[in-house]
Amino acid sequence: MQSATNSELAQRFPDLHPALDARAAAVEANRCLNCFDAPCMGACPAHIDVPRFIAMIASDNVAGSAKTILDANVLGASCARACPVEALCEGACVLHGKRERPVEIGRLQRFAMETFYDAGGRLALRRREERSERVACIGAGPASLACAAELRQQGFQVCVIDRRALPGGLNTYGVAEYKLRAADSLREVEMVRGLGVQFEIRDVDATALEEIECASDAVFLGLGLGAMRRLDVEGAESVGERMIDALEFIAAYKTGTPMRVGPRVIVTGAGNTAMDAARAAKRLGAERVTVLYRRQREEIPAFDFEYERALGEGVEFVWATQPTAIAQRGDGIALTCVAVAQDATGKLTQIADSEFTIECDAAISAIGQSPLLELLSQVRGVAMERGRVAINRATGQTANPKYFAGGDCVNGGREVVDAVADGKRAALGIAAWLSKTRAEEDASDNAGIPRSAQDKTGMRGAMRG
Repeated sequence: MQSATNSELAQRFPDLHPALDARAAAVEANRCLNCFDAPCMGACPAHIDVPRFIAMIASDNVAGSAKTILDANVLGASCARACPVEALCEGACVLHGKRERPVEIGRLQRFAMETFYDAGGRLALRRREERSERVACIGAGPASLACAAELRQQGFQVCVIDRRALPGGLNTYGVAEYKLRAADSLREVEMVRGLGVQFEIRDVDATALEEIECASDAVFLGLGLGAMRRLDVEGAESVGERMIDALEFIAAYKTGTPMRVGPRVIVTGAGNTAMDAARAAKRLGAERVTVLYRRQREEIPAFDFEYERALGEGVEFVWATQPTAIAQRGDGIALTCVAVAQDATGKLTQIADSEFTIECDAAISAIGQSPLLELLSQVRGVAMERGRVAINRATGQTANPKYFAGGDCVNGGREVVDAVADGKRAALGIAAWLSKTRAEEDASDNAGIPRSAQDKTGMRGAMRG
């Protein structure tokens, strides 16, 4: 499969929810009941004031609407497109109780944000004191971007560090094109850069981590998760490039170099990423795409609406099936599978004499991402719980007071808006901790206490680990 141009990608991956024009947006905004208790706002992890921003659209104050969104969510444009609004704000709309169509909050948010950006709108820097303290945000995904933006708004010096050429994390590389285009993600990155946030491309290993720690007054871990788990079956290493990581598959076509998959594709796993990969394979020319899942339809991790969309695009599903081996066969590969049964406790057992083979040209693995345990284990004093960074949920602070964390490395892989909320919460925690530390140092200086004798639990003590 040759490289796809932007126009070809646009044709293959048209917007899931097409943009509203000004007239349609005004009509939709006037459907909002402006509820006093605003359940839609409570259902938004970023707590955007939904009735307020919609009322501003209705009164033709689109710039004010966008600024209301940005006050709560600096990645408001990305979230408008990538959020599963059916399960969040729109799912909580009171019109459901009236058996009416919910207000299209996501599309209204997108209208406000894109109108604002198209008119040259920028996020204004708040008037505040410039602070000398430096904060490093490791990872350039939504959590780090939200953290960095809020810290700059409070005057801190911030650098976002990531190994990939383009910032944005999964917004740029991992969210399906029909939900969020890479260009839209990068536009928001530039807005954050415009606040004075620095960006650095760098691999972060144990040595780099120590250097970053020594050069920073606080560190935010917004690493996300690692690569997709590979199928742990016999022969998995023998099929080479025909075994594909779902996130790498999505990233490749989003950056204009889609992978060759052939006419028959198998996707293992049934989460939202599996649905995106399956639909992408269909749109990139696969004639038959089959999703294999070891449990029944009722237990898939994907949202129901994601499953229904995949089904509507011709994706096939095989339930209660587990691959046991994979091998090269002619020009393609063959997956040996068995049927599985599930008992009352949820335990799965293979059914005897149920073995069968499915032939395909490529197998896409979407069975969950692995945590970056090797790197995280190098962070001195940061505790882990079930493969996730343990934090104070109110502040984002870890057991090492100099380190804060948020996003997928903490929550295990949720939505973009959850990462944004984590990042902003951690930024407030970092600002409070650094301000407290500075106040304590100033008090010590005024009392004539040498800095070398200051409490080792403070910032400088934390830097030494």
